Amino acid sequence: MENMEHASIDMEKLADSLSGKFKTLHPLSEKCCIYRVPPPKRRVHPSHYTPQMVSIGPLHHGNPELEAMEEHKIRYMEHFLQRTKVHMARFLSLIKEKEVELRNCYAETINLESDEFTAIILVDAIFLIEYFLRIGKHDFITNDDRILGKPWLFKHIRLDLLLLENQIPLFILSDLFNLAKTATYGDCYEGLSLITIICKPLLNLFELRLPIGENMFQTHFPRAKHFLDLLNLYLQPSQPRVQSALKKQRIPSSKELHQAGVKFKSASSKNLLDITFNNGILEIPFLTVYDSTECLFRNLIAFEILHGHTRYLNDYVTIMSFLVDTQKDAEFLMQNEIIGLGKTGRFLTTFQSLIPDCEHNKNFQYSGLTADLHAYCKIPCHEWKANLKQNYFNTPWASISVIAAVILLLLTIAQTVCAIIAL
Repeated sequence: MENMEHASIDMEKLADSLSGKFKTLHPLSEKCCIYRVPPPKRRVHPSHYTPQMVSIGPLHHGNPELEAMEEHKIRYMEHFLQRTKVHMARFLSLIKEKEVELRNCYAETINLESDEFTAIILVDAIFLIEYFLRIGKHDFITNDDRILGKPWLFKHIRLDLLLLENQIPLFILSDLFNLAKTATYGDCYEGLSLITIICKPLLNLFELRLPIGENMFQTHFPRAKHFLDLLNLYLQPSQPRVQSALKKQRIPSSKELHQAGVKFKSASSKNLLDITFNNGILEIPFLTVYDSTECLFRNLIAFEILHGHTRYLNDYVTIMSFLVDTQKDAEFLMQNEIIGLGKTGRFLTTFQSLIPDCEHNKNFQYSGLTADLHAYCKIPCHEWKANLKQNYFNTPWASISVIAAVILLLLTIAQTVCAIIAL
């Protein structure tokens, strides 16, 4: 009996110990939008998720390999503060007021003291504001700037700003910039807002070489949580699609579809994901592939999955990996001005490398399109017409040869018939 009572007391202590952990849990918030990539994905491509030059926010702060940029951040902040009459303490107070909201944007507990967290956010947020100010208006560039004068450094930094783990909430950038504008030395910020100083540089930052309109970014900017979310919002298709599960049957490649009679055309749509198939014509928006495209797409796909977004880019990569199955498929799409290579020859490997990151779900947005392609390819006359055109009427001389052969055959038949009648 005594042993049972002793065991009961031990279980109560254990229960109290476990219950105490409830108080240490990081509160889950609907504002959560910045995530750390799961280890299995990170281990395969660690450099695609880890900033190479600059850390933004708390997740990679303190990385010794990024320490060199901290001095540049401080220099940027010094010049930013010299233009405004608002004291640094007021900026820090603003961040303190928003600290809970800021921490809730991160999916994991940020184990930093309040003052350290506040300082990190201030330095990094002002660095971003000053960075975009200098890109947009060269009047802000100072003699001690060691970033914009070095193309290789500038290139690495702009890609770091689009990594999922290297984000900072946009609302705090907007609040800090608006505060700075309340009292300035002169009219240096007149007519400027966070949207106006960020949108134009982002058009080049995303490196998609699409006819992206500045108005599109301004439309999505108020809803965007951070830079990567802004791009995700922009890439959402212009028209909703009927979604269903991706069937196990293989989607034909570009060359196979071409041989089956499908015509290819570079789409006029401004949205990368607007792939359509109508009247035997498959329209695909133009895409230029750069060395950074694979890294950018990988972070976007991870964000879609972790944030619970509809997996638009996930499905785009899936269908493109089928269409570009071999080097001949890539060359065919290049000939049809559907893809371009920006200082890289990795178009084929880009999509094949991204496939392991994608998830095949029940709501595949191109399910209707793939069903229409399969149905079109099953009609024999489409393949016969394509075969005639591609093999016998593909050049003027080939067409003349075929016509001449047909005329010769008809004349031979006519001569034979006349000879038989003469008998």
